[in-house]
Amino acid sequence: MNPSLIHSLTTVISFVLFIGICWWAYSSHTKSRFDEAARIPFDDEEADIAASDANKG
Repeated sequence: MNPSLIHSLTTVISFVLFIGICWWAYSSHTKSRFDEAARIPFDDEEADIAASDANKG
């Protein structure tokens, strides 16, 4: 195989993979899962605040 053909195929495959990942990330099927994951740091913070309030009181 010609090296330039291999480089071209690698570029096309990488581009298609990139578009596929973007489509998956922005699809409506994964929105609820990503929203839940985005709240994880705040859930931990609220649990820590509740625990420290319980220890004070």
